[in-house]
Amino acid sequence: MAGHAMNKDAAIPILPSIALSFLALLAACNMGAGGNASSGDSEQGELIGARIGAPFTLTNQDGKPTRWDDYKGQYRLVYFGYTYCPDVCPVDLQRIMQGFSKFEKARPALAAKVQPMLISVDPQRDTPAVLKPYVAAFHPRLIGLTGTKEQIAKVAKDFVVIYNPEKSDGATDYMVSHSRTPYLFDGDGKPVALVPVDDPATADVDEGAPDKVLAFLEKWVK
Repeated sequence: MAGHAMNKDAAIPILPSIALSFLALLAACNMGAGGNASSGDSEQGELIGARIGAPFTLTNQDGKPTRWDDYKGQYRLVYFGYTYCPDVCPVDLQRIMQGFSKFEKARPALAAKVQPMLISVDPQRDTPAVLKPYVAAFHPRLIGLTGTKEQIAKVAKDFVVIYNPEKSDGATDYMVSHSRTPYLFDGDGKPVALVPVDDPATADVDEGAPDKVLAFLEKWVK
Protein backbone atom coordinates (compact mmCIF):
# COMPACT_ATOMS: atom_id res chain seq x y z
CA MET A 1 0.00 0.00 0.00
CA ALA A 2 1.03 3.62 -0.35
CA GLY A 3 1.81 3.92 3.33
CA HIS A 4 4.66 1.46 2.96
CA ALA A 5 6.66 4.19 1.21
CA MET A 6 6.42 6.38 4.28
CA ASN A 7 7.77 6.36 7.81
CA LYS A 8 4.89 5.21 9.98
CA ASP A 9 6.81 5.48 13.25
CA ALA A 10 6.95 9.26 13.30
CA ALA A 11 4.54 11.14 15.54
CA ILE A 12 2.12 13.20 13.48
CA PRO A 13 0.43 16.20 15.13
CA ILE A 14 -3.23 16.87 14.34
CA LEU A 15 -4.32 20.49 14.04
CA PRO A 16 -7.96 21.65 14.00
CA SER A 17 -9.03 23.61 10.94
CA ILE A 18 -10.50 27.03 11.58
CA ALA A 19 -13.04 26.74 8.80
CA LEU A 20 -13.99 23.06 8.60
CA SER A 21 -15.65 20.51 10.82
CA PHE A 22 -13.02 17.93 9.89
CA LEU A 23 -9.41 17.87 11.11
CA ALA A 24 -6.57 19.01 8.84
CA LEU A 25 -3.60 16.71 9.30
CA LEU A 26 -0.19 18.37 9.27
CA ALA A 27 2.52 16.01 8.07
CA ALA A 28 6.06 16.66 6.94
CA CYS A 29 6.64 14.79 3.70
CA ASN A 30 9.70 13.11 5.13
CA MET A 31 7.65 11.85 8.10
CA GLY A 32 4.66 10.41 6.25
CA ALA A 33 1.02 11.39 6.53
CA GLY A 34 -2.17 9.92 7.83
CA GLY A 35 -5.85 10.63 7.82
CA ASN A 36 -8.30 9.23 5.36
CA ALA A 37 -9.68 11.78 2.95
CA SER A 38 -12.76 9.96 1.78
CA SER A 39 -15.98 11.18 0.34
CA GLY A 40 -18.18 9.55 2.93
CA ASP A 41 -21.39 7.66 2.35
CA SER A 42 -23.78 10.59 2.19
CA GLU A 43 -25.28 11.76 -1.08
CA GLN A 44 -23.88 15.22 -0.41
CA GLY A 45 -20.15 15.79 -0.21
CA GLU A 46 -18.78 16.54 3.24
CA LEU A 47 -17.37 19.87 2.06
CA ILE A 48 -20.64 21.28 0.72
CA GLY A 49 -21.08 24.73 2.25
CA ALA A 50 -17.52 24.93 3.59
CA ARG A 51 -15.64 28.17 3.06
CA ILE A 52 -12.76 26.79 1.02
CA GLY A 53 -11.28 28.40 -2.07
CA ALA A 54 -11.17 31.83 -3.65
CA PRO A 55 -10.15 33.34 -6.99
CA PHE A 56 -6.40 33.51 -7.59
CA THR A 57 -3.83 34.14 -10.29
CA LEU A 58 -0.70 31.97 -10.18
CA THR A 59 1.92 30.85 -12.71
CA ASN A 60 1.68 27.48 -14.44
CA GLN A 61 4.46 25.10 -15.49
CA ASP A 62 4.78 26.91 -18.81
CA GLY A 63 5.41 30.23 -17.08
CA LYS A 64 1.98 31.59 -18.03
CA PRO A 65 -0.53 33.29 -15.71
CA THR A 66 -3.27 30.90 -14.66
CA ARG A 67 -6.46 31.98 -12.93
CA TRP A 68 -8.83 29.92 -10.83
CA ASP A 69 -11.68 31.27 -12.91
CA ASP A 70 -10.02 30.03 -16.12
CA TYR A 71 -11.60 26.70 -15.21
CA LYS A 72 -15.05 27.98 -14.47
CA GLY A 73 -17.54 25.32 -15.53
CA GLN A 74 -15.03 22.54 -14.85
CA TYR A 75 -14.55 20.42 -11.78
CA ARG A 76 -11.18 21.10 -10.17
CA LEU A 77 -9.17 18.39 -8.44
CA VAL A 78 -6.68 20.27 -6.27
CA TYR A 79 -3.63 18.87 -4.49
CA PHE A 80 -1.23 20.98 -2.42
CA GLY A 81 2.32 19.67 -2.28
CA TYR A 82 5.82 20.24 -3.62
CA THR A 83 8.26 18.62 -6.01
CA TYR A 84 11.05 17.99 -3.48
CA CYS A 85 8.75 15.94 -1.23
CA PRO A 86 10.46 12.53 -1.03
CA ASP A 87 7.46 10.28 -0.44
CA VAL A 88 3.96 11.47 0.45
CA CYS A 89 3.32 13.91 -2.41
CA PRO A 90 4.55 11.71 -5.27
CA VAL A 91 2.74 8.66 -3.90
CA ASP A 92 -0.52 10.58 -3.47
CA LEU A 93 -0.26 12.20 -6.90
CA GLN A 94 0.60 8.93 -8.60
CA ARG A 95 -2.40 7.14 -7.18
CA ILE A 96 -4.81 10.04 -7.67
CA MET A 97 -3.76 10.42 -11.29
CA GLN A 98 -3.90 6.65 -11.85
CA GLY A 99 -7.49 6.80 -10.64
CA PHE A 100 -8.12 9.77 -12.89
CA SER A 101 -6.69 7.85 -15.86
CA LYS A 102 -9.11 5.00 -15.14
CA PHE A 103 -11.91 7.59 -15.02
CA GLU A 104 -10.83 8.92 -18.42
CA LYS A 105 -11.13 5.46 -19.92
CA ALA A 106 -14.44 4.65 -18.22
CA ARG A 107 -16.11 8.07 -18.55
CA PRO A 108 -14.19 10.16 -21.10
CA ALA A 109 -16.88 12.83 -21.46
CA LEU A 110 -17.05 13.37 -17.70
CA ALA A 111 -13.28 13.24 -17.26
CA ALA A 112 -12.97 16.04 -19.81
CA LYS A 113 -14.88 18.21 -17.33
CA VAL A 114 -12.22 17.75 -14.62
CA GLN A 115 -9.00 19.76 -14.32
CA PRO A 116 -6.38 18.27 -11.96
CA MET A 117 -3.88 20.70 -10.48
CA LEU A 118 -0.92 20.70 -8.10
CA ILE A 119 -0.40 23.94 -6.17
CA SER A 120 3.11 24.19 -4.76
CA VAL A 121 3.71 25.06 -1.11
CA ASP A 122 7.41 25.53 -1.91
CA PRO A 123 7.51 28.51 -4.30
CA GLN A 124 11.17 29.17 -3.55
CA ARG A 125 12.27 25.97 -5.32
CA ASP A 126 9.23 25.10 -7.43
CA THR A 127 9.78 27.31 -10.42
CA PRO A 128 7.83 26.64 -13.63
CA ALA A 129 10.89 24.89 -15.06
CA VAL A 130 10.97 22.52 -12.09
CA LEU A 131 7.22 21.92 -12.12
CA LYS A 132 6.94 21.14 -15.83
CA PRO A 133 8.66 17.72 -15.96
CA TYR A 134 7.31 16.84 -12.51
CA VAL A 135 3.62 17.16 -13.35
CA ALA A 136 4.14 15.62 -16.80
CA ALA A 137 5.44 12.47 -15.11
CA PHE A 138 2.05 11.89 -13.47
CA HIS A 139 -0.40 12.81 -16.22
CA PRO A 140 -0.40 15.05 -19.32
CA ARG A 141 -3.41 16.99 -18.04
CA LEU A 142 -2.04 17.68 -14.57
CA ILE A 143 -1.02 21.33 -14.28
CA GLY A 144 1.46 22.70 -11.76
CA LEU A 145 0.99 26.12 -10.20
CA THR A 146 3.45 28.30 -8.32
CA GLY A 147 3.88 31.96 -7.48
CA THR A 148 5.52 34.36 -5.08
CA LYS A 149 5.70 33.51 -1.40
CA GLU A 150 2.95 36.05 -0.79
CA GLN A 151 0.70 34.60 -3.49
CA ILE A 152 1.10 31.05 -2.21
CA ALA A 153 0.48 32.16 1.38
CA LYS A 154 -2.77 33.84 0.30
CA VAL A 155 -3.95 30.82 -1.70
CA ALA A 156 -3.08 28.44 1.15
CA LYS A 157 -5.08 30.55 3.57
CA ASP A 158 -8.08 30.73 1.22
CA PHE A 159 -7.97 26.96 0.68
CA VAL A 160 -7.49 26.18 4.39
CA VAL A 161 -4.06 24.63 3.85
CA ILE A 162 -1.37 24.76 6.52
CA TYR A 163 2.29 24.53 5.50
CA ASN A 164 5.63 25.23 7.12
CA PRO A 165 9.19 24.95 5.74
CA GLU A 166 11.36 23.04 8.22
CA LYS A 167 15.06 23.80 7.93
CA SER A 168 17.59 22.46 10.41
CA ASP A 169 20.42 24.67 11.66
CA GLY A 170 23.29 24.55 9.21
CA ALA A 171 21.34 22.56 6.63
CA THR A 172 21.07 23.76 3.06
CA ASP A 173 18.06 21.58 2.23
CA TYR A 174 14.66 21.53 3.90
CA MET A 175 11.30 19.78 4.00
CA VAL A 176 7.89 21.43 3.98
CA SER A 177 5.21 20.21 6.37
CA HIS A 178 1.74 20.68 4.96
CA SER A 179 -1.84 19.57 5.46
CA ARG A 180 -2.78 16.62 3.29
CA THR A 181 -6.24 17.43 2.01
CA PRO A 182 -6.81 16.90 -1.72
CA TYR A 183 -10.02 18.69 -2.73
CA LEU A 184 -12.64 18.28 -5.44
CA PHE A 185 -14.41 21.51 -6.44
CA ASP A 186 -17.46 21.72 -8.68
CA GLY A 187 -17.91 23.79 -11.84
CA ASP A 188 -18.77 26.86 -9.78
CA GLY A 189 -15.54 26.55 -7.79
CA LYS A 190 -17.35 25.34 -4.67
CA PRO A 191 -15.86 22.53 -2.56
CA VAL A 192 -17.53 19.13 -2.84
CA ALA A 193 -15.50 16.45 -1.07
CA LEU A 194 -12.05 15.25 -0.08
CA VAL A 195 -10.27 12.99 -2.54
CA PRO A 196 -9.32 9.59 -1.05
CA VAL A 197 -5.71 9.13 0.03
CA ASP A 198 -4.10 6.26 1.90
CA ASP A 199 -3.87 6.20 5.68
CA PRO A 200 -0.55 4.61 6.74
CA ALA A 201 -2.06 3.89 10.16
CA THR A 202 -4.27 1.20 8.59
CA ALA A 203 -1.84 -1.31 7.13
CA ASP A 204 -4.59 -3.71 6.05
CA VAL A 205 -6.64 -1.13 4.12
CA ASP A 206 -5.63 0.94 1.10
CA GLU A 207 -7.97 3.92 1.22
CA GLY A 208 -6.19 5.73 -1.61
CA ALA A 209 -6.11 2.93 -4.19
CA PRO A 210 -6.69 4.10 -7.79
CA ASP A 211 -9.95 2.13 -7.93
CA LYS A 212 -11.21 4.10 -4.94
CA VAL A 213 -10.25 7.36 -6.59
CA LEU A 214 -12.14 6.15 -9.66
CA ALA A 215 -15.22 5.36 -7.56
CA PHE A 216 -14.94 8.78 -5.91
CA LEU A 217 -14.88 10.58 -9.27
CA GLU A 218 -17.75 8.49 -10.63
CA LYS A 219 -19.78 9.43 -7.57
CA TRP A 220 -19.24 13.20 -7.60
CA VAL A 221 -18.51 14.30 -11.17
CA LYS A 222 -21.84 14.77 -12.95
